[in-house]
Amino acid sequence: MGLRAAHLPRVLEERPDAAWFEVHSENLFAAGGAFRAAVEQVRDRYPLSLHGVGLSLGSADELSASHLARLKDVVRQYRPVLVSEHLCWGSAGGRHANDLLPLPHTRAVCDLLADRIRCVQDALGRELLVENVSSYLQFDGATMPEWEFVAEVVERAGCALLLDINNIYVNSINHGFDARTYLRAMPVHAVREFHLAGFTRKEELGAPLLIDTHDRPVAEPVWALYAAAVQRFGPVPTLIEWDQDLPALETLLGEAARAQEVLDARAA
Repeated sequence: MGLRAAHLPRVLEERPDAAWFEVHSENLFAAGGAFRAAVEQVRDRYPLSLHGVGLSLGSADELSASHLARLKDVVRQYRPVLVSEHLCWGSAGGRHANDLLPLPHTRAVCDLLADRIRCVQDALGRELLVENVSSYLQFDGATMPEWEFVAEVVERAGCALLLDINNIYVNSINHGFDARTYLRAMPVHAVREFHLAGFTRKEELGAPLLIDTHDRPVAEPVWALYAAAVQRFGPVPTLIEWDQDLPALETLLGEAARAQEVLDARAA
């Protein structure tokens, strides 16, 4: 599950039956503080994953040396089992959009991302997982579908893949493609992690539109797609993302338990 400050006291006191926790890397960049100290305690008791949201791998700007240096320090201190980032851009000219913005699916962008990902892996001295993002528009001039774009970036960069099942489903509805086609295109050997989350359906727009809001339970079609992904890629670590309108810890544990049942069935 994603580790949120509101749940930290209970996690530390009760030690719930969770397989592992994820923290956004940038939340650990500031020196000192109660949150960093608490995350260290969690790391002593559970496996920890670091998930970046601000490196902006696809930006036309140069890769931020200061951001990468801080990420390297955090990785060294917290010894995560997984380190991940997004296949997106989020900054331009030193200004950050506070969003994970989609990229044109072209060979030139593949070149850029492959170079950036190799640079990050060299700096960290370890494998980076990259995540497919949700989107609400498509660029003119794209030369390949999203699934071919993601697969090519991963293969050329020599990195691993964090496959966000909810994002695949959201994009399949928003852009009108078969989500199972996306799964079949992903390199089996590269998938190291799954993400699951809830979406919001926008009504009365004249066309279907799903927003990746992370503020509700995982939808049934996403559970079905997740089961298909586990059959194809095996029982890899799975995260329940819930970032807004946080529910009680028991709700997250229930979602995680349902994912665990799917993983256990595949392992059996």
